[in-house]
Amino acid sequence: MKRNMKQWVADTLAAQEKKPMPVLSFPAIQMMDITVKELISSSDLQAKGMKLVADRVDAAAAVSLMDLSLEAECFGSTIRFSDDEVPTVIGSVVSSEEEADALAVPEIGAGRTAIYIEAIEKAAKMIEDRPVLAGVIGPFSLAGRLMDVSEAMVYCYDEPDMVHTVLEKVTEFIIKYCKEYKRVGANGVVVAEPLAGLLSPALAEEFSADYMKKIVEAVQDDEFVVVYHNCGNCVIQQIDSILSIGAPVLHFGNAIDMAEIMPLIPADMVAAGNIDPASQFRNGTPDSIKAATKELMEKCTKFPNFVISSGCDIPPLSKWENIEAFFEAVQEFYEGK
Repeated sequence: MKRNMKQWVADTLAAQEKKPMPVLSFPAIQMMDITVKELISSSDLQAKGMKLVADRVDAAAAVSLMDLSLEAECFGSTIRFSDDEVPTVIGSVVSSEEEADALAVPEIGAGRTAIYIEAIEKAAKMIEDRPVLAGVIGPFSLAGRLMDVSEAMVYCYDEPDMVHTVLEKVTEFIIKYCKEYKRVGANGVVVAEPLAGLLSPALAEEFSADYMKKIVEAVQDDEFVVVYHNCGNCVIQQIDSILSIGAPVLHFGNAIDMAEIMPLIPADMVAAGNIDPASQFRNGTPDSIKAATKELMEKCTKFPNFVISSGCDIPPLSKWENIEAFFEAVQEFYEGK
């Protein structure tokens, strides 16, 4: 369902009581009694899962799977699959300038991308009361998975030309991928760029922000929004380059203090975060997550552009009683104001 996403951002900013926007999709496996492996292999199950989540919680948007192995698999990476955990990338496919030059940009539909695109197309027809946001990986985070995450940090200093060669190719792919999501009905994308959050401000600008700008300029319009996600611990130092990207919605992880970054965010941009997915959603209790949620809202709702969210993707086996306690805490906080 098409909608004016520029107006959605404006309405979100104007709302006195803001709906939460957690990255919530993988826990749908519990409602369907399936495994993660089954979920990532079926567009029908993904769409059904997004619909079940949308029916169960009153979130600001329906956010699809944050599967950061998907695009790397298209480029030839080896993926480790599990029944209970999100897939992960093993090893590398680029370790030299020659391999970077030879790296082919995959066609959209390669690997599991066809499944994920079909899932969003189906979900967009099933969920009409809120925006449907697809998930894609960011340019440096994808390049890092192709070159090996730890090695990629070193290559930025020792082999910068090689890194840029890979970044040009992955950015071309991400743009095509986002445009396909737009074509099939997504209202936007959440671009996950966690690896950039470990870089120095100068490196983050050169190897991430400059490429993110290209993506935003190529795909964002009034009907399609880019949400930028970075859960690294250096985002406060990187905030100038992050703001320059052009994404009107920023999503931060729990590695930072949300109250510290909020004063740095312009009033016309939404900033969302950042209840800990592991210690609270996955391993907390209803009481602990309620306390953490209300504490964060107490600190941050004085900023009209703050939206409560998870710090990152909520793990597949997170207890639904914890997830529902998070939403209850938001409602109770506003009722108590």
